[in-house]
Amino acid sequence: MIAIHSYPAAVMLCVLTMTCWGSWANTQKLAARAWRFELFYWDFVLGLILTSLAAALTLGTFGDTGRSFAADLAQADLSSIGWALLGGTVWNLGNLLLVAAIAVAGMAIGFPIGGGIAWVLGIIFSFLLVVMEGARNPGNTRLLFAGVAVIVVAILLSMQAYGRLASAVKKASAKGILLSVAAGVLIAFFYSVTVKSIDPAFVAGGSGKLMPLSASFFFTLGAFLSTFFFNPFFMRYPVEGDPVRISDYWKGSAGTHLTGIFGGAIWAVGITSSFIAVGAAGPAISYALSNAAPVVAILWGALVWREFADAPRGTNRVLATMFLCYLVGLALITWSRL
Repeated sequence: MIAIHSYPAAVMLCVLTMTCWGSWANTQKLAARAWRFELFYWDFVLGLILTSLAAALTLGTFGDTGRSFAADLAQADLSSIGWALLGGTVWNLGNLLLVAAIAVAGMAIGFPIGGGIAWVLGIIFSFLLVVMEGARNPGNTRLLFAGVAVIVVAILLSMQAYGRLASAVKKASAKGILLSVAAGVLIAFFYSVTVKSIDPAFVAGGSGKLMPLSASFFFTLGAFLSTFFFNPFFMRYPVEGDPVRISDYWKGSAGTHLTGIFGGAIWAVGITSSFIAVGAAGPAISYALSNAAPVVAILWGALVWREFADAPRGTNRVLATMFLCYLVGLALITWSRL
């Protein structure tokens, strides 16, 4: 497997992950012009599993660290595979709720609330995982949690911004916020659960037998398989609009399907980068930096998609303060390891 051992290099990979995880939802916004998110999601998970498999067969096979992907599969136990599959399943339900929240409330709110909650809780869970395994979390714990506190302020500001927008356009805000909160709580668990599938020789807090990219593959496999259980429910009982049928999926154009596949590929590149970096950065830091996706999503939603164009005067100041808080939190978390 190809691996890195430098903290600055790990930070760069986490920034790539942050960019990917904050940008993939643009493909949903593009597809939404003629495509419901429930149908988009089938293509999304297809791109997810195909890209993850390609990464395992290349980055996970070559290099001089640990075992190759094939050798890793041969020695893996069911417990390790099960933890990775469970991590993918938990994340997938949370991500479906996040996609639904974006469809209802937009990127500039779905990500800051859902992604922000997942960010804060995930850092705490990852930190506790390392401690419970008897290891010492690398870096300055006070700076780490100071960053978390600033992010909490950013989440509250994002709720305020959405409340102002909802009031201006007479749009029900409760549904978008509740979907985002539920998504955040579920997504917060996925990293800590998946790390338990990884060999402790490669990551603090790991207790399994898998190499990081093998764990990433089984994670995306869990997400792919669980979509066949979760997504039909969303199709039958949609958060907005009429129910959709699986037959509607085949009515999409090639471009529409490719947009969804591309979205899944973007997300998978992110998790591949994050899992390569986790050994050098540690679970808490890697999770914190990788899941800073709301910082990127805020820019896309507010500046590119103009989701707050109809908001009342003063909302831009709230958004600017929210964005600044995310940046300060991100900086504190990064410095906590230096």
